[in-house]
Amino acid sequence: MPPLESRSSERAEASAFAHREVLAILAGVLLGMFLAALDQTIVATALPTIAGELKGAEHLSWIVAGYLLTSTASTPVYGKLSDLYGRRALFRLAIALFVAASALCALAETMTQLVLARALQGLGGGGLITMAQAVIADVISPRERGRYQAYISGVWAVASVGGPVLGGFFSDYLSWRWIFWINLPLGLAALALAHFSLRRLPRPQARRSVDYSGAMLLVGAVTSLLLVTTWGGVVMPWSSPVILGLALAGVALIALFVLQELRTAEPLLPPRLFVDRVIRVACIASFVSSMAMFGATVFLPVFLQLVMNVSASRSGLLVIPLMAGTVVGAYSAGQVMRATGHYKRLPLAGLSVVTVFFLVLATATATTPPWLAMVSMGALGIGFGLLMPAMLVSVQNAAQPRDIGAATSSIAFFRSLGGSFGVAALWSVLLASLSAALPESSGIGPEVLRGGPEALAGMAPESRAILGEALASAFHVLFLASAALTVVGFLIALRLEERTLRTTPAQARRLGTAAEVPRLNSRVPEESSE
Repeated sequence: MPPLESRSSERAEASAFAHREVLAILAGVLLGMFLAALDQTIVATALPTIAGELKGAEHLSWIVAGYLLTSTASTPVYGKLSDLYGRRALFRLAIALFVAASALCALAETMTQLVLARALQGLGGGGLITMAQAVIADVISPRERGRYQAYISGVWAVASVGGPVLGGFFSDYLSWRWIFWINLPLGLAALALAHFSLRRLPRPQARRSVDYSGAMLLVGAVTSLLLVTTWGGVVMPWSSPVILGLALAGVALIALFVLQELRTAEPLLPPRLFVDRVIRVACIASFVSSMAMFGATVFLPVFLQLVMNVSASRSGLLVIPLMAGTVVGAYSAGQVMRATGHYKRLPLAGLSVVTVFFLVLATATATTPPWLAMVSMGALGIGFGLLMPAMLVSVQNAAQPRDIGAATSSIAFFRSLGGSFGVAALWSVLLASLSAALPESSGIGPEVLRGGPEALAGMAPESRAILGEALASAFHVLFLASAALTVVGFLIALRLEERTLRTTPAQARRLGTAAEVPRLNSRVPEESSE
């Protein structure tokens, strides 16, 4: 009988994917990723128009935050279920949910209906990018990711460049509802591709329980804390019984969730992952950085339309550098990691660039040249593009093969959680700053945003001038707050440990080392280097 090492090596080699097979698998998962990426960018430029038609600007952030809330809470469930039952079925379920919810979004007649439909859409969106990233980790090694980064970046390029333009075009010339109708044909095509291209992915035979109690505790905690950041100081005072009660409930539910994860056999977020310094630091840094990144993505089109007085379609064109810069940064990060086998300097460089250009945007006014705003947004995109892929690869590189789904969903969870809190918190900052900047004698309050750009354009010239100055001042505060967040992210990323990137994909390591992987208590750390 061949020795254990020989049998493990043969199994690992047999599991390797040829270049043609990798491309076929990528075709399936990248179309699903494209759905989620397009939905993130196409909505941003339509937000003011949606607020004007549905009369709910004070709930504008919930169009984004509602989606992020459910996608955040569902991400760990997708990751754990895919580790237990395989990626293919979970990926198809995510696509089906996303498509069905997109139809409901397009049919919404009130802001409440739209927010609820967006929340349902988030249940599908939570699995699209997470499952795509986990599949990529299964078939492509961290070191070789750069070879295929052009395909991955290409998907984000089309979605990033086309999304804002389509969102503005639909808002100005057709209807904002088309930003959701367009998901139906794309989703059906993604479902067909995923069905055929992912057949070779492993499907574990063991059937183990899922931590549904932990999932419910997690949803409750995230919801409570997000309501605190959304309502606090805007809907009701920070010292109100409701806000204090929600804050206490959120903290208590987090404590119960941690206890549940320590005791359950199959935790959604395995504690052993966070014993590893790389995973712990990357998740925390991603959480803080995403607060600023999602805020920039959501509020920059609003800034362009309300402060710089550009149309929805033109604001989509002006936001293209932000999205395109993200693609350039991500592609560059992949190539650097492939050439050097290292990743730590990438997030540090990215956060440095982002901080500088948030400070530049904090000086922008209605008279700022459009080219300066475009350069600043392009630099922001490059900075975030350098940051996010490096953090993801560092986590997947550090995780054991059996935890790839959980590790991928963990960093996606913290990234989405940061985005949820960031959008809600920065919206609160914007409204509070606007209220403080408006003179009491003007008779204008933050509720004037309810009508969107059209209502603002119909104001008297004197009132419009006062509001314009107040809006510019409020956005200055928002961008300064974003810069402060990226500085904190930089300080955290300094503690990221550098480890040489692996040269074998997760599936090969899973099959090649399954016999040697010790079955330890979930709280005991495992060796993460090869």
